[in-house]
Order: sequence, then structure tokens, then C-alpha cells
Amino acid sequence: MTKPTISTQGEPGEDLPESPVFQGLSRYEIRSQLSEISFYLCGEIQASHFYTNLFYTLRSASETDIIYLHLNTIGGDFDTGMQIINNMQSSCAHVITVLEARAYSMGALIFLAGDELEVQDNCQLMFHIYSGTFAGRGTEQQAQIQAVSSWFEKVMQRICQPFLSTAEVDKVLKGADVWMDSDEIRRRLSRLQRAPAKPAAPRRARKDTLAPPDSEAAS
Repeated sequence: MTKPTISTQGEPGEDLPESPVFQGLSRYEIRSQLSEISFYLCGEIQASHFYTNLFYTLRSASETDIIYLHLNTIGGDFDTGMQIINNMQSSCAHVITVLEARAYSMGALIFLAGDELEVQDNCQLMFHIYSGTFAGRGTEQQAQIQAVSSWFEKVMQRICQPFLSTAEVDKVLKGADVWMDSDEIRRRLSRLQRAPAKPAAPRRARKDTLAPPDSEAAS
């Protein structure tokens, strides 16, 4: 059987333009410089001078960087945790917190401070009130307790809500522990994703930061 063809010949004596030889499809690619950096926060959160590499990485990262914080911690030094959170919220990078086992106390707050939250199976979060020691004259201790209590309440409201309800935050402030497993964490995150988005605020060069006053360390 003769294969049908389409003739490209013109009239006799007519010059036809030469067709370019097909060289195959061309590829067009836009490349961007993307860095993915991982830190593993494991065990107890120690004094802040152990985390200067993390602080510097968060502060110096660009908008094309992705920083992963893998969490398996019982919590620890509250001031160090707040410095980690403030640097996360000041970073131009996209910060992803990954819950890999448990995140208790300050570890739970660090988890919620991420731009994106990932949860693996068989994990736990636990929220509770601060603990610490106070020294000085009686009136000084009373003033310090009042200042730290007010500060901690603001921290819980800013970081934990709406993941935690107002009633749950109040329970924590009154001394109760709030526990949840991976299934409950995912259910709450899914609920928040379905919530109507608020109008976008004008973009800033840096994210808003928490600037707490000096306090005693708490676990």
C-alpha cells in the first residue's frame, strides 16, 4: 500500500524556501539557587550558646532556602527555646518543623512556630506551664512571678492559638497538661488549613518577632 504524502512542490518554475532541518525539541529551563538545611533538636534543650550555628543559619538564610528542624525533645531551657522561635520567625527562609517522636513543653512551642508543620506516625505533643526558681527578697520574687506569668500567657496565646483553643490555653495556665498524639495533631492541622484565610498583609523584609523580657529558665 502506498503511504499518503502531502506534496510541497509548487508550480513549475516557482522557487520554494528551504525548510530548516528538524533538530528535535528544545529545552528551556529556569534554575534557582535552593539550599535545604536540616537541624536535629534531640534530647533536652540546653543553654543558648550551644545553638549559635542554628541562630546564624536562620538569620543569614535567603528566601530561596528551606530549613528543616527535626524534633525529638522533652523541652528544656525556656530562654533558649524563645531565642530559637524568634530566629525562626525572623528568618527569610521557609522553616519546616518535623515532629519525629515527641515534643514536650518548649519543644511543642518550637514545633508550632514553623512556617510548615510535618508530623510522622506515633508522635506526641505535650503542653504545660513553666517551672523555675526565684531568688531575692519576698517582694522581688512576687514581682518576678507576676512578670513571668504575664509573659508566659502572651507566649502561649501568640504561638499556640488557634492550634490550642482558648479553653486549653487557660487549662495550661492553671497547671494542667495537654497531651495529643499524631492523629489528633493531624486533625487539628487539617482543620486550620480548611479555615478561611485572612487577607494577606503587606510583605515585609522580615517576619514579626517575639521580644520577651528577661526571665528565669523553665522546662
